[in-house]
Amino acid sequence: MGRNELINTTRAILAKAGFDVSSALTIRGICFDVVARLDDRVLIIKVLSNIDAFSKDNAEEMKVLADALNATPMVVGERSSSGALEAGIVYSRFNISIVSNETLADLLLEDAPPFIFAAPGGLYVKLDSELLRTVREDRGISLGALAETAGVSRRTIQMYESGMGAMIDAALRIEEYLGLPIIEPIDPFEFKSEERGKEERTGQEPIDTFAVNQLCNLGFSVRPVVKSPFEAVSHNDRALMLTGIGNSDDAKLVQKAVVASDIARIMDKFSVLIVEYKHDRDNIDSTAVVSNEELKKIDAPEALTDLVASRGTHK
Repeated sequence: MGRNELINTTRAILAKAGFDVSSALTIRGICFDVVARLDDRVLIIKVLSNIDAFSKDNAEEMKVLADALNATPMVVGERSSSGALEAGIVYSRFNISIVSNETLADLLLEDAPPFIFAAPGGLYVKLDSELLRTVREDRGISLGALAETAGVSRRTIQMYESGMGAMIDAALRIEEYLGLPIIEPIDPFEFKSEERGKEERTGQEPIDTFAVNQLCNLGFSVRPVVKSPFEAVSHNDRALMLTGIGNSDDAKLVQKAVVASDIARIMDKFSVLIVEYKHDRDNIDSTAVVSNEELKKIDAPEALTDLVASRGTHK
């Protein structure tokens, strides 16, 4: 399956499951291909034919966005160097979940979550560690007896009871011995936010010192991003804005603004493009266009968000 077809299949699955789904993003070099939202769940998805192409830099950029947007980063793939991704298995790279479209469809459309995850050394399942420990202790089953039944060491049983994943065969032996279902489904949407410093710039120089400093002076926290159709995520306690910073004569200006509009619509947030000089338009699609000169005259965060909101509502 070609990559475009793969992306469209992912979008179709999400749409059928009730997600509001962005258009397939066409700007080269950005870290994600699709944004989707259903109620409070927001997904930032990279779609790859071969997941071996998923780099650490791409993963870190997706995590920055996920932290800023309270979203979950995911990869949908078709194969790796080891072969096709199997249905019902959750893979992982750089602590980001990877699934096939078949697994995604089973989860979202059939309410059939995966139960197996791939990790170094093989395939594993997640155990209800609290139930395992409680039942073993209540029944007076020693660590040694359960370990012998499962074919593992006493220390491994202790680690199972502390939350470590189990090899499939061992988990099935324990379930049969106890007569209880202790294998839990895997949630590929689970993502533990990695808090980063508000001033962290991921090693890059500010794209526009004036614009960034002015936003900070107005009380916005600004997180620069690299591989996105916008240059920063800016927020305060009232508003979050996908913020593009560029020149009025940038040939990609319109394309980036349209993509930012689509993502902002899905997120129910604002998108704004800050340009060096006054642009001939106040908005591109639903992305507000604000010049440095206009930004300079703004002395309260509410004034900026009101301006962005008023311009962004006119297409």
